[in-house]
Amino acid sequence: MLSAEPVTVDRGRYQDAVTPWEDPAWRSAALGWARAQLTAHGLRPTGEWRVRLRPWSVLVRLSVAGRGAVWFKASPPAAAFEGPLTAVLARRVPGRVLEPLAVDTRRGWTLLPDGGPLFREVLARGTAGPGTWEELLRQYAAVQHTLTAHAPEIERLGVPTTALPGTLDRLDETPLPAADRARLRRLRPRLTDWCAELAALGVPDSLDHADLHDGQLFHPAPGRFTFFDWGDAVVAHPFCSLAVPARRAAEHYGPQVLPRLRDAYLEPWTGAGRTGGELRRAVHLAWRLSAPTRAAAYGRLFPTAVDGAGAATAAAGARCLLELLDEPPL
Repeated sequence: MLSAEPVTVDRGRYQDAVTPWEDPAWRSAALGWARAQLTAHGLRPTGEWRVRLRPWSVLVRLSVAGRGAVWFKASPPAAAFEGPLTAVLARRVPGRVLEPLAVDTRRGWTLLPDGGPLFREVLARGTAGPGTWEELLRQYAAVQHTLTAHAPEIERLGVPTTALPGTLDRLDETPLPAADRARLRRLRPRLTDWCAELAALGVPDSLDHADLHDGQLFHPAPGRFTFFDWGDAVVAHPFCSLAVPARRAAEHYGPQVLPRLRDAYLEPWTGAGRTGGELRRAVHLAWRLSAPTRAAAYGRLFPTAVDGAGAATAAAGARCLLELLDEPPL
């Protein structure tokens, strides 16, 4: 049986955020479901568990006898597609993502196996260099390339699609200063042109993780990467995914690594009549156009996550939009 109280509750920077965890009935139902699914898999929780609460998720680490840990995740309604999406990805790109033990589509609940050490933990040990980042981007791009054929199936799960020029029609809803809103409005004609040019280069839409940093993938062994946490995902131009991991790598090793990372990412996309110059131009355009996609994901919160937490995430999303004004480094 699980303990009556969690061992620890981690709220991070969102000490005042209200999540479903605060509702005893919800908490009992969620943990009861997790316990039942473990039993169905012949697994027994040992009673030690840790809870991580954020305005966009409830994550519970359940210690399991003989297995280490299993993870329960509750997603907000706007990201309830995450569990079904993870299950589809486990079929379409097996070995590249976590395969869920159980999914409750209606309630947005997922039970996941442990994926091993995070890539962030491997980086902290100093055992990974720029070449490791190149390989993870090569593998991630191969996943996206495979999923281009399955984009309609992914959309039917409720994964959002992008409508980039329209993003700038809703600036009055953001907490940006008036001067910044005016600068972005002036950019709208160019944004439309960039979108048209990117589409004309002929790379089909795929799944964009939209937040692929070093804490969003596992690195269980040399040459192996497992991608997870798809709550921010969209169906969009796949190259929009590159900006987040490339920026993180540049923070570690300097901007001189960026061309190598770009070229590694582009390897699975070569051919199909596209020149290297066209693919590099697509990266340049998609880097900038990834900003509205990431900004929109900040709105996928629990309905109860209001006040300070809601304002903080809205402000972070608005700041993403300002990246449209920056010249891409590639």
